[in-house]
Amino acid sequence: MQHTISNQTFGQERALYNLQNATVQNCSFCGQEDGESALKECRNIVVQHSNFHLRYPLWHCHGVQISHCTQTETCRAPLWYCSQVDVQHSQLHGIKAVRECNNVAISNSSIQSDEFGWKTCNLRLANCTASGKYFLFGAEGVELCNVEMSGKYSFQYVKNATISHCTLDTKDALWHAENVLVEHCVVKGEYLAWYSKNVTFHNCTIVGTQPLCYCQNLKLVDCIMVDAHLAFENSTVQATVNSHILSVKNPIGGSIVAHSIGEVIVDNPIYPSTCKISTKQ
Repeated sequence: MQHTISNQTFGQERALYNLQNATVQNCSFCGQEDGESALKECRNIVVQHSNFHLRYPLWHCHGVQISHCTQTETCRAPLWYCSQVDVQHSQLHGIKAVRECNNVAISNSSIQSDEFGWKTCNLRLANCTASGKYFLFGAEGVELCNVEMSGKYSFQYVKNATISHCTLDTKDALWHAENVLVEHCVVKGEYLAWYSKNVTFHNCTIVGTQPLCYCQNLKLVDCIMVDAHLAFENSTVQATVNSHILSVKNPIGGSIVAHSIGEVIVDNPIYPSTCKISTKQ
């Protein structure tokens, strides 16, 4: 039977440990006790209009609905080892906000969190803003739609991801990523997707120097590249680029067709090139 806990303040350690089939609303997790793990090992809970200031509030939980809640900067590592989590209209502003979780959906929310989403499986973000370093490191089964993201070293070691209608302002993004589709996005930042495998950019604008090097089975379909200097070094690539490329350096194989290319550099005896390079002009 569902019961409700409302209008209370919890500061002690494990205050609502093993809570099941309950709604928590208009509550605050704070206090001089500085207690951690307030909602650890909970099952089938709804948390609404509540504020979290203390560490590790939701660990090893299953079946969690969070809406209109705030996790502040002092709410360290709020969601770890959780499954079946739905977050809506909330602020996730604690470091390491989601880690090693499974089946997590976050929508219409603000994420300000370094090391967000590490090693999480089946994570869906929609209509969110996000910032932080090492965003989604090692995550698998990722879906992003209409997300504005900023921060260095994002999507490293990500596998099986779809990123659509997003704006990504990020350096060293998608390093070692595998099986990723990026479509209808603006991607800004230096050294994009080095050492990646089976990554496709479709109808994207890619901004930044030295992108897409040491890639395997890279595809660009109807993309625009801005400030792309020394692109595609030691990569196998199939690319159609509807813009100017400043320079292409030592692609290994495949084909590159661009509107125009300022310089083609082929001078690497270690990896002989069989790539076909042509322009539309």
